[in-house]
Amino acid sequence: MDPITFELYRHRFAGVAEEMGITLRRTGYSPNIKERLDLSCALFDGDGAMISQAAHISAHLGAMLARRILYQQGATVLD
Repeated sequence: MDPITFELYRHRFAGVAEEMGITLRRTGYSPNIKERLDLSCALFDGDGAMISQAAHISAHLGAMLARRILYQQGATVLD
């Protein structure tokens, strides 16, 4: 993939993750989400590898990594 196409996709995926966070803030019921903005959003591929993450609190992304490890070990993970 050429560098220009790569950057276009990178920015597109980052924008999608940011929009996920905006939607979550707008529709969330928890004060942790609405007031404290305590959330994380990211995109993953079919194997569970992170493609892009939003610029939110990234502490939650460790739990997302744990999900990938469980998925790779054959566990069934429900959304």
